[in-house]
Amino acid sequence: MQAPVLAAGAARRHRGHKWWVLSVTSLGALLSALNFSTLIIALPDLIRSLHASLLVAMWIMMAYMVAQTVVVLMAGSLADRYGRRRLYVAGMALFTVVALAAGFVRDGGWLVALRVLQGIGGAMVMANSTAIVADAFPHQELGRALGINAMVVAVGQIVGPVLGGWLTTDYGWQWTFWFNVPFGVLAVLWGLFVLGWQAPDRRSGRGLDVAGIVTYLLAVGGLLLALSWGAVEGWRTRPVLAGLAAFAIFLPAFLAVERRAAVPLLHLPLFRNRTFTLGNLAATLSAIARMAVLFLLIFYFQGAEGDSALEAGILSIPLAAGMLVVSPLSGWISDRFGATLPATGGILLATVALVGLALDLHLGTPYWRLALWLTLAGVGSGLFNSPNSSNIMNAAGPRFRGEASGIRSLTTNTGMMFSVAFSLALVTASIPRPAMLAIFAGTVTGLHGSRAAAALHGFMHGLHVAFWAMAALSLVAAILSALRQEGSSPAAPGRTEAAPELPAGN
Repeated sequence: MQAPVLAAGAARRHRGHKWWVLSVTSLGALLSALNFSTLIIALPDLIRSLHASLLVAMWIMMAYMVAQTVVVLMAGSLADRYGRRRLYVAGMALFTVVALAAGFVRDGGWLVALRVLQGIGGAMVMANSTAIVADAFPHQELGRALGINAMVVAVGQIVGPVLGGWLTTDYGWQWTFWFNVPFGVLAVLWGLFVLGWQAPDRRSGRGLDVAGIVTYLLAVGGLLLALSWGAVEGWRTRPVLAGLAAFAIFLPAFLAVERRAAVPLLHLPLFRNRTFTLGNLAATLSAIARMAVLFLLIFYFQGAEGDSALEAGILSIPLAAGMLVVSPLSGWISDRFGATLPATGGILLATVALVGLALDLHLGTPYWRLALWLTLAGVGSGLFNSPNSSNIMNAAGPRFRGEASGIRSLTTNTGMMFSVAFSLALVTASIPRPAMLAIFAGTVTGLHGSRAAAALHGFMHGLHVAFWAMAALSLVAAILSALRQEGSSPAAPGRTEAAPELPAGN
């Protein structure tokens, strides 16, 4: 009689503990969203204060994402060595320390270097977050849990631009880093209390795929260098050709290395599962399109319309507000009716919003119309993200949950990285180079009348091209999402079949 009572008590404690775990990962998600959205608002002020070039400003954004993506690929091996929960807390601590240091920098190059370190910390948090939540929640509740995480991200994306605009306007861009520090300390302490600092299970003994790390970094770094350098300095320059050559050589090399590696960074057999593959491809294209909206409109508000950082932050609120309202609902829908309907419907709504921006965005367009398109884009993203993420994780199965979490983060991050470089390349192609920096630094009003008019005309034309391109990518993502198969069995383990499961609770 006593055993059932004890078992029932343990079950109740477990049900309660999963929500404590979700509170930890949600706090990390909130900080990550705030970090990104506050900095993007501060970019024009940062360019002016540091006398940075547009190329350096781009890499202040992309360095974080490149470092984050590389470490995300290592998440499975690192989790085996140090434990998922231990790695999560350590990553939050590194993120916080670098945020403190970044505000004291007075050189763009040093800030890029610190953003690399911050990206490593962010990756340690992000790569383990979904797997920790998936360990804590049963299969039938995972969509709702990830929906709550997505809702918290949306809150950060609403608060971040306004907070970043206020801090930048009243105190300077440095405070977009420094405000993270007290919240980061709180997140570390709360994570230690809830998750603990357990030693990892060292039975697996997985090593690091050094060849995979190097070839991936050279391939992705080469393409990003080519896109960013070409957009600012010209497409026929040596760095552009070198970057494209590196991408063409090292991407096939990376895939070849991963096929033969004993413990690969990219678990390629997972892609034999149709649901897993299409979900990740749709996530990549969606991330490219979604990131471009916020990135380009911030420069539209500050550079073309002459709004302050605070005003630009307030004007961007509808994008995240739509996501905030819909994200928990989409998780509930996917738990009961499957992921295909809400995910595909969400992508189609986002596509309509991008077409609306391409057609309706002009100098002096009434704000209520822009707010309508931004809200629709946010609703679409909210409908897509949670169902797609839970569908990917469930398709991989619990045995490969760690690898699936890393790959899901990889696809999203890769999309965001290329969105910055690709969308900026499309916009700057239509802007005279002498006026380019003035627009992105928010100082276009300092140009003479005819030069300002020509620069703004080219900028608006570039925005239309970029939004049409993003709408096309979003439509392809919707098609891929619709072709997924509900209820697919977990992907075959392939060559790594004997690899032990990542230890739950780490």
